[in-house]
Amino acid sequence: MELESAVNPMPALAPAGAHGSTPVKAMGRAEATVAAILAATEQIVLREGSERISILDVCQLAGVSRGTFYRYFSSQDELLDAFARHKRASFQQAMADAVTPHAEPAARFHALVRYLDNYAAHGQARLLLGAAPEYTLRLFGRLFNESLVRIEELMRSVFDAWDARLGIRTDRELVCELMIRCVLSELVVPNKRPQDGVQRIVTFLYSIVDCGARTALQNQLQK
Repeated sequence: MELESAVNPMPALAPAGAHGSTPVKAMGRAEATVAAILAATEQIVLREGSERISILDVCQLAGVSRGTFYRYFSSQDELLDAFARHKRASFQQAMADAVTPHAEPAARFHALVRYLDNYAAHGQARLLLGAAPEYTLRLFGRLFNESLVRIEELMRSVFDAWDARLGIRTDRELVCELMIRCVLSELVVPNKRPQDGVQRIVTFLYSIVDCGARTALQNQLQK
């Protein structure tokens, strides 16, 4: 859910009443229309908050008619739900795009850290939190749970390398939770030293891995 200034297109939604808000195969113009509506939604939420958003304002900013709007969203609540899903999906996709090109475990781990660090420091998540705090905190809650699963998938080869180095199985869920909690806490309560960011967590994790590796080696030598 990268909260960047430009909203990335999401799969087109079925007309309201047909399949609810279930995404269907993107179909060119429909995808562009949905993307325009979501981009307008983001601008209005950042400016007015989620409570004061109006369908008319969204339509005017997106350049679509109310009839067109209701082909994809049945209500304001459904629009805000779709916008939240879109932001979470954008975050997950951007994270995967940043990490996937790197096969070597250390490079892969650092790619994830750079992405998370950049998201916390330069994304629009903090702006959204200021404009619509309750809405954004609910979004963060869903993002947290989804990210635990996704980070563990992306970091599987990294954890395998750590396990081989330590001689024990890393608590993967705990490491993933630590990283995503660090990012979200940075957004809610910014660090007084922004240059540190997620790097502090990285240093901590590496210190654990190095210490664990030395302890495992010492235990093997004593046997």
